Amino acid sequence: MTVLTRDLLTSSPLADLHALASELAIDGFRRLRREELIDRISERRSGDAGDADERPAGRRRRRGGRGGDADATPENGGRGERQGDDREGDERPSRRRRRGGDESSAAPSDNGRDRDRGRDRGDRDRNDRDRNEQGENVEGAIAIGASGSALLTTGDGAEVYVSAGQVRRCELVDGDRVSGPTRPARNSERYASLIRVESINGRSADEVAPGPKPEVQTAVRPHELLAIESDDPTVAAIAWLTPLGRGSRAVIAGPHASGKSEALRRLGAALKGIDDVELLTVLAGVRPEELGDWRDAGLTPTVELDLSAGPDQRAKAIDEAVDQGRRIAGRGGHAVVLIDTLDGLPEGAARRILAAARKLQAGGSLTIIATREAPVGGESTVVRLDHALTSTDRFPSLDLANSGTLRPELLVGDEGAKAIAKARAELR
Repeated sequence: MTVLTRDLLTSSPLADLHALASELAIDGFRRLRREELIDRISERRSGDAGDADERPAGRRRRRGGRGGDADATPENGGRGERQGDDREGDERPSRRRRRGGDESSAAPSDNGRDRDRGRDRGDRDRNDRDRNEQGENVEGAIAIGASGSALLTTGDGAEVYVSAGQVRRCELVDGDRVSGPTRPARNSERYASLIRVESINGRSADEVAPGPKPEVQTAVRPHELLAIESDDPTVAAIAWLTPLGRGSRAVIAGPHASGKSEALRRLGAALKGIDDVELLTVLAGVRPEELGDWRDAGLTPTVELDLSAGPDQRAKAIDEAVDQGRRIAGRGGHAVVLIDTLDGLPEGAARRILAAARKLQAGGSLTIIATREAPVGGESTVVRLDHALTSTDRFPSLDLANSGTLRPELLVGDEGAKAIAKARAELR
């Protein structure tokens, strides 16, 4: 007879311990932890008057299936038929009971259908409730958060929640102008919610599709004038003598302290008044105190990086804003990206960024206006500032000999182009 020491039990596989516990008729052995199971086996073996070897052969056959020596001890590896019987007798029936058993094999699918029907009823109930609670129609630009949902900001500053499902379904991007009906905020909600998207950038949501990327669409020369109105003499001079169009590629150039950032900020304030233009402002490498100047002017920067940001970080931030503008243009919208500044970027980055600006034949446009000490090359408009004029507070401070717009007649007509040429000749 094999002596089952505690060390032998401890080193035995769990399946062998279960087989032995079954042989010893230990109730609920499958729910016991290993140490508790070993304790119960040891107690049963020490307290049992007769061990498994002395039991009648008939009982062993009933437990072990076919005849023969079917003791299930860790030594003889009684995992054979007895473990199979244990699985059939203990695990399988209980598993069937948990899953519904053979008698109710259709229950899971019925329950699944019930759940599906419940979800469908819930969706219909929510849709009916939304229609009943439908409030006013709103329109505004959206800003997408990290979770995929978005906030729509209306003209009066109110914010409306746009679900992640609507953002995905309509393939919305930051800056899209969206309209649709809303419902009031419920008890646990902070914002009113957009029930559905009816229009995107002035077009029906059913008609709008992302379309091909701007890079593969046909680009044309800027021929739609950006109607800039301002009382600032320098901005007014830029609008008149170096006109900007939708899709222009412009650089405000000048030496240090010539007023480039100030001119760009005032130009941005004027562009903000054009209704169908989405303005994106990137401050990349400016003085810390200038960040507040932009906000005081009513312009909220899309990106704010001060002088401490490295060249690669600046280039990446600008690229992200330009990519956002590309997507707006690809949908048929009009985006203007203001960048202060392109100075200090890695070689070739400034040219790559400016090259993204274009007027698409399909209708959209991406305009880029940036500051830099010197033109990059390839601009459609160069606005060069005169440091001598700025330093003595003489405005407008344009260096007319080195400023200009290519093909201005496309923006202001032949008569307008002649008037610009005459005015520049008089002001030199």
